[in-house]
Amino acid sequence: MGWKGVTIMDQRIRFIAEYMKDYFPFNELCLQFNISRKTGYKWIERYEEEGPKGLADHSRRPHHCPHLTNQKIIEALVSERQKHPTWGPKKLLHVLSSQYPDLPAISTAADILKRNGLITDAKRRPRRKHPGCPKTKAEGPNDIWSTDYKGHFKMRNGLYCYPLTVADMHSRYLFDCDAHNAISLEHTKKCFTRPFREYGLPLRIRTDNGVPFASNALARLSTLSAWWVKLGIYPEQTDRTG
Repeated sequence: MGWKGVTIMDQRIRFIAEYMKDYFPFNELCLQFNISRKTGYKWIERYEEEGPKGLADHSRRPHHCPHLTNQKIIEALVSERQKHPTWGPKKLLHVLSSQYPDLPAISTAADILKRNGLITDAKRRPRRKHPGCPKTKAEGPNDIWSTDYKGHFKMRNGLYCYPLTVADMHSRYLFDCDAHNAISLEHTKKCFTRPFREYGLPLRIRTDNGVPFASNALARLSTLSAWWVKLGIYPEQTDRTG
């Protein structure tokens, strides 16, 4: 016999009625109604103190909340905010600290102001998204070059190797494959100087958006890609970081 369902109040009344008949031992009675002894004693105690209305569910709201903000502090926060609409909760609390020793946390003060309609959620500025993989195609040699650091690895001597490749996307011709002991702007520029002189300048150079090819500056230009721009080369970047 369960306590679930729309007749839960009836079940409690039946439990009290069976208890008052004193026909079944208390343990067996609780088993019949599928409740613990503790729950059984609770409903008996409530019935004896309040009668049938004591069998109804009581509110679970706590009678006292030690962390509840004093109403005077709430009113003071609201009042100061109305006087100074540009002040945030941190500054408001600082101003009120000389009058009220037990002020709430900044987050609590912010919640109070929100509940009173004095703070609205600020619209987040849209993040600047990367345009994704370039759509341009290499129709001939020197249309687009590609370059990349192909992942570093540790050598047997304990040092790391950073291999840099430079290739033509149309012919798949590999201009250079150089091993560096670190990702260096100086070494990277040297790898482009020789093929520039021997094969001419490409229209575009496609890279990932990592160092040293890109940065967080405007247009994601790094020192290296800015050098290409000065030479008349357009730097293209994929949305992948190497």
